[in-house]
Amino acid sequence: MWKIDQAYIDGAFVPVSGKEVVQSLNPATEQVIGTAILGSREDAKRAIAAAHRAQQALGQTGKAERIDMLRSLQAAVLASSDPIRDSAIEEYGAPLARAQWVSQYASQCFANAAQTLADYPLTRHIGATRVMMEPVGVAGLIAPWNSTAGTVCSKLASAIAAGCASVIKPSELSPIQTQVLADALHRAGLPGGVFNILLGRGNDVGDEISSSALISKISFTGSTPTGKVIARAGLDTLKRVSLALTGKSASLVLEDADLTNAIPLAVNAAFMNNGQACVAGTRLLVPRRRLTEVIERVQAFVGNLRVGDPHAPSTDLGPLVNRAQYERVQGFIRRGQEQGARLIVGGEGRPLGLEQGFFVKPTVFAEVTNDMDIAQAEIFGPVLSIIAYDDEDHAVDIANDSIYGLQAYVFSSQPQRALRIAARLQAGTVLINRIAPDLLAPFGGMKQSGIGREFGAMGLEAFLEAKVVASAECV
Repeated sequence: MWKIDQAYIDGAFVPVSGKEVVQSLNPATEQVIGTAILGSREDAKRAIAAAHRAQQALGQTGKAERIDMLRSLQAAVLASSDPIRDSAIEEYGAPLARAQWVSQYASQCFANAAQTLADYPLTRHIGATRVMMEPVGVAGLIAPWNSTAGTVCSKLASAIAAGCASVIKPSELSPIQTQVLADALHRAGLPGGVFNILLGRGNDVGDEISSSALISKISFTGSTPTGKVIARAGLDTLKRVSLALTGKSASLVLEDADLTNAIPLAVNAAFMNNGQACVAGTRLLVPRRRLTEVIERVQAFVGNLRVGDPHAPSTDLGPLVNRAQYERVQGFIRRGQEQGARLIVGGEGRPLGLEQGFFVKPTVFAEVTNDMDIAQAEIFGPVLSIIAYDDEDHAVDIANDSIYGLQAYVFSSQPQRALRIAARLQAGTVLINRIAPDLLAPFGGMKQSGIGREFGAMGLEAFLEAKVVASAECV
């Protein structure tokens, strides 16, 4: 049983002054596996002050010192990859394969940032003008529960590469994941205050981070409504803001696609991380003349998916994070049927043989129109909508008919045709015949899926400001 009552501030684990206690449940068993005391606004102020004190020295470091820090963090997190993996399985039901990938990715973030920084010119010349890329200042890093280690490490890696001290607020739904990660990061031995970590509610800890004059930058991953609240809170101090927000991604199967390869990839894109992924491809757009064949293949593939114990290597889908999310997804399944979609796989309730745990049947609807709730809302569960289109223009119109634009997928046997379609899609990332991202390429959304980019050089630049020094003589 975990009992967490500390925050990581100024290089040490310290008791929090908050009073609210939250429970962590194993979503596969519904058993309590830990408790945590959330931090308060006063704890947030302490963390911000520690980061502010550390900023001056960190901001004056050079590339070599920052790369050394990143390498130390990489080694420390890699050494803790097993407990990081296990905490994700226990706390939110991540399937073993997914949890294993995230635990490796978390350490790789620091290696990627070190490589990016080594190749990045922090000073450059334009004629007689010198342009110096300087740290923006103390950064607030706010991460979700569905990939705590991966998201925190990605943001922290870019912040340190840029020379920014950080205050990190993971979701209050992930205290165990946060504790395991904080233990690992602490073992890297970085100077006190360079990063600080505390759990807390958005209306006190999150608000303090978002509104404090000592925080210069916010990097948030989560829902669009929460992102808007954070952006408004930072307006008075004109914080630099990066927001990675809600998605409702479309997967476009073109007429020439090889369905043997495309359908498994498309379904896995929809159901990744038990459907709890902002980049999940939950709208499957298929040519009307191939609709029957696609439905048959989807039914067969989904019917063979294994739902159950997330520790088991053979499990494809584990449980949802908690009862509230389980009930929310059940509501969308009901609404899909009420609005006229045809249920072809899955449906309400738990899968057969699973009498406890927040397990959801992997569910697929056909005869979906793009104005239905299941086609417009981010459900955050294993629910896929199949939508028929008449021609390429119609497919692009459907894909773009969303307030979101985070990611899209295109499946085609003709590379140039797929590239032509990709260029017309309003999405920050388009993956062609693949569902794995390039972790050095920019990541972020269009429209209400976000502002700014993460990863690689653009992720580094999100924590940098350009200072121009012009001289009468070339320097």
